[in-house]
Amino acid sequence: MSGVTPSGLPATPLQVAARAPSRQGEQARLLGQGLAFPPRVGGDGRLQWAVGEANITDAIAIILGTSPGERIGLPRFGAGLDRFLFEGNNAGTHARIAEAIGTALKAAEPRIQLESVSVGADPASPETAIATITWRLVASGAAGQASVAVPVGRG
Repeated sequence: MSGVTPSGLPATPLQVAARAPSRQGEQARLLGQGLAFPPRVGGDGRLQWAVGEANITDAIAIILGTSPGERIGLPRFGAGLDRFLFEGNNAGTHARIAEAIGTALKAAEPRIQLESVSVGADPASPETAIATITWRLVASGAAGQASVAVPVGRG
């Protein structure tokens, strides 16, 4: 599932708050590294890598963009946010979205301690709910935050 901007245009699943730059070697050792998501090629012709906090943010995007049953061998992996497409944009749906995100992240991303998931209607788009996720990195205690636009029905 890809995210949607408040205006309804396709976007990457997460808009992440800016962070201060850190040492990549130390970040890779503490928090890991992997291919950037979505995969992309840099100016030097090589695949881009996500290191440290960027690797965790990419992992969160993958978790939120995956539905249970999509990953072979991991039938419960993913938040399944696409299932809310025809649900009303109301408090009940927002609570179920928050629960789906919290459950998926707690199960699949041990490098973070989830602090909160808040979901509300996007004032600019009646077919979009905005989920804001805050966490702390287990290894360093650094705070992180991301928002994801979840397509839903009206009402």
